[in-house]
Amino acid sequence: MHHFTLPDMSCGHCVAAITEALQAVDAHARIAIDRDRKTADVDSTLPRETLAAALTQAGYPPAP
Repeated sequence: MHHFTLPDMSCGHCVAAITEALQAVDAHARIAIDRDRKTADVDSTLPRETLAAALTQAGYPPAP
């Protein structure tokens, strides 16, 4: 399980874009997004760095 804080997430469109970006790299990932807290929990076998790169490329770089 990977936990990301995504400070640039603010709306439903953001949630959809983040979900799409994560599913593009791991179609089987289980994703739980909390828009109010600006967090995403991702259950994936991929390394954190791969998921973070996908988020960054989509325009939602995770906070360190």
